[in-house]
Amino acid sequence: MTATVIYGTRVTAIPAVASERDALWLSFADFERATGWERKPEGVCRGDTCVPIPSGKGWIDERAGRIDLGAFAEHLGQPMVADAANGVWAFGPATSPATPRGVEAPDLTLPDLDGTLHSLADHRGKKVLLYCWSSW
Repeated sequence: MTATVIYGTRVTAIPAVASERDALWLSFADFERATGWERKPEGVCRGDTCVPIPSGKGWIDERAGRIDLGAFAEHLGQPMVADAANGVWAFGPATSPATPRGVEAPDLTLPDLDGTLHSLADHRGKKVLLYCWSSW
């Protein structure tokens, strides 16, 4: 089957792909051509940004030299729409393009309106909303 992959501003026709439900298996070369991401020893990289591959993930098949683009997009938080009957796959922008799940923000300490200092480390494991405003 031939697939049309719409990834960002790239529209790529890829012949002979394997697809099953939400899985779209591409060779490493077709994956790079369609997305700009490249398989490297340190992970999946685009420019200076590399996303490590968590152990035990079944979306990279090193022996066959292929990657499941649907699962990779899910890992990045990218929405995906697939029309398997017509061979069209479209991917939206990542909710977190370079930060895989589980990465913590660096610690910082800031004052509140009363001047009391608060450290981000004091709130590890909790959801924190940082509201910032500037007049310039």
